[in-house]
Amino acid sequence: MGSSYGPVERRVLESAAADLYTRAVESGALTVNRSTFPLGTPEREAVDLLIDLGLLTQRGNSKQFHAVDPSAVQSRVVVPIGQKGADLLAESARWAEVFSTLGQAYRRSPRLGDASDTEIRGYANINRFLQATVADCRSELLTAQPSGARSAATLAVAVERDIKALDRGVAMRTLYQHSARRSTATRDYVQAVTAHGGEVRTLDEFFNRLIVVDRQLAIIPGAEGNHVAVATHQPALVAYLADVFERSWERARPYVDRDSTMVRDIAEDVRAMTIRMLVEGHSDPASAKRIGVSTRTYAGYIASLKEEYGVQTRFQLGHAMGGERRRGEDLDAAGPYDDAPEA
Repeated sequence: MGSSYGPVERRVLESAAADLYTRAVESGALTVNRSTFPLGTPEREAVDLLIDLGLLTQRGNSKQFHAVDPSAVQSRVVVPIGQKGADLLAESARWAEVFSTLGQAYRRSPRLGDASDTEIRGYANINRFLQATVADCRSELLTAQPSGARSAATLAVAVERDIKALDRGVAMRTLYQHSARRSTATRDYVQAVTAHGGEVRTLDEFFNRLIVVDRQLAIIPGAEGNHVAVATHQPALVAYLADVFERSWERARPYVDRDSTMVRDIAEDVRAMTIRMLVEGHSDPASAKRIGVSTRTYAGYIASLKEEYGVQTRFQLGHAMGGERRRGEDLDAAGPYDDAPEA
């Protein structure tokens, strides 16, 4: 029997060879010679594989090959493959450990200077970089995730990675937009990380994606879009980005707070942001992105505002809200004592 098998042999086994094996079982035997299975044909390749695997066996000098119970053969084929896989996983872990050690030495070097920016291209490469970076985090992780809810698949990867960091004692704070509160997957993620000590808040407006690790490394989107990321170690830039995060964090609202007042405040934040986008004349796609919802959901917000203001068209709505805003600004400019009686 051959020493190793791979995807090519498996595909043959699950197609042509499987049909031949079934014929051998049903007929009692297969006659194998040059006339029944000519050399160089796919059928001969399939029957040779069955013989090599031990699924067909010859009795005496006969050209008849009989089927063998697969359970008697499986361990001889599968166990070596599994062992090879385990060996590769162990070797992969050792390589990862070496790279992690080298990466820590690189990130902690005071000599990085202006050459400390790294561009990472492609979602797969970015995800691998984030996995390694979070694994190296020792004290604090700040993350800002805009554009509403993330996918369940993304969060499934993130929750395992983030809980490991939290269990190591890393202080983790995460910012979402208010719209992420509508996502079941996000709620599950938040419940999991907060149970391990993480903190999550939401904000009304759009912000850029940002990750700050130990106040030494910051990761931001590249100029071409989210498929490109830039990692920087420049102290001044990292400190600036961390300060941006802190200012947004102070204005954000705790995700886990279910108080009715908090729920009303969040609804008012979304309403105010919708009005702002409409009055400033932004397009629906741009406005929806700023709020972190789909264009269809944003259109629903506009419809609710039309009903609230008692108008039929978007122009009428903009005019009504603009007049309301101007009246509010006039009152603010008048001052608190302008209506007081003269002495």
